[in-house]
Order: sequence, then C-alpha cells, then structure tokens
Amino acid sequence: MSTGTLDKLPIGKSARILDVGGEAALQQRLLEMGLLPGVDVTVVRQAPLGDPIEVKVMGYSLSLRRSEAANVQIETTA
Repeated sequence: MSTGTLDKLPIGKSARILDVGGEAALQQRLLEMGLLPGVDVTVVRQAPLGDPIEVKVMGYSLSLRRSEAANVQIETTA
C-alpha cells in the first residue's frame, strides 16, 4: 500500500481516503461532499487541461479542482 494525495491519483484508479486537510472552510466543504476518511474514491476523468478532475465517491460524481484534491490524503493498494 502507498499513500499520497487525491490530485495525484491516475484516471481509473481507486483509493481509500485517510484524512481531509486544508483550511477549516475547505475541509468542511469536502467533508460535506462525502470525502470522508475510510470512504473509497475513484478518479473518473479530468478536464482537457487537467483541472478540474471528476471523482466518484459513494455512488455519485464530484468535480474538484486539483488544489482542493491535494488536501485529501489517500491510500492505494498495489
């Protein structure tokens, strides 16, 4: 297993969320969107210039700026 941040996860790969950081307002917003520790997340696609990215979490899709996704700590399996 390896750790990293959601903004670095390749398209089509899944990981488990370990922690959500960032400023209090951003952290609260990410948690309210369902990016919770212990939840699995998959990167579905990215915009043509690489930002934003679309992720699937708990059965629905979210668009996140890479700068926001960088605050989400993840763990991938080999």
